[in-house]
Amino acid sequence: MFKNNVGGIDRTLRIVIGLALIIGFFVTPPSPYHWLYWIGLIPLATGLLGTCPLYSMLGVNTCKK
Repeated sequence: MFKNNVGGIDRTLRIVIGLALIIGFFVTPPSPYHWLYWIGLIPLATGLLGTCPLYSMLGVNTCKK
């Protein structure tokens, strides 16, 4: 489907940030914008899959060849 364009440190940071945001949803008190923590699914998914559609559109590739 998509070529891998997320590699190494970029991939690790995406997974850590995604997990931190999702965990933040469960440990912070509810507020009107509490649902925004679920945005962490995006970096988590791109980190786990190793591909980022935005990187593809911009022509960015952090994978080593």
